[in-house]
Amino acid sequence: MTPQPRCAWLPEGKSDYTHYHDTEWGRPLHDDQKLFEMLILEGAQAGLSWYTILKRRDGYRKAFKNFNVAKVARMSDAELEKVLATGNIIRNRLKVYSTRKNALAFLALQKEFGSFDAYLWRFVKGKPQVNRPLTLKDIPAHSDVSDALSKDLKKRGMSFVGSTLIYAYMQAVGMVNDHMRNCFMTAAK
Repeated sequence: MTPQPRCAWLPEGKSDYTHYHDTEWGRPLHDDQKLFEMLILEGAQAGLSWYTILKRRDGYRKAFKNFNVAKVARMSDAELEKVLATGNIIRNRLKVYSTRKNALAFLALQKEFGSFDAYLWRFVKGKPQVNRPLTLKDIPAHSDVSDALSKDLKKRGMSFVGSTLIYAYMQAVGMVNDHMRNCFMTAAK
């Protein structure tokens, strides 16, 4: 049986990465807890490959209370230090402490907009931007929307939310669908 064509950026032989591509990446996400998880994971990715983070996803879930935003916002310095010392995560102090900081800003956004989902999706008027890139060169590193969202998140106190990371976040949560034209997921949409 011939394997289905997938996006060119997806490495062969990594079934967990393939599963992520096939079941999550580019699919519209509207659950605040999962949106928070992906925001933190994308921030953790800064300077690293996504696969490095994906392999540690369960470690992040354990370290950060299954991404319960309220619980993460209440994490003490001692708890964050324990995560740094023992967590199966990328042990970067700034990234670990930014998780609590971002949780506090996330809660404020939920309060202001009713949900983070309502805040987030207004940047794309509630509908995914579908690009259908032909080659990897056709996939941008950022966009006007990711620039605006990044700027607003920073203004609201978040860190590790630069425009390039936010564009990757938008792809991950389906605000942008950058499945390549030859990918079987393009036909599935």
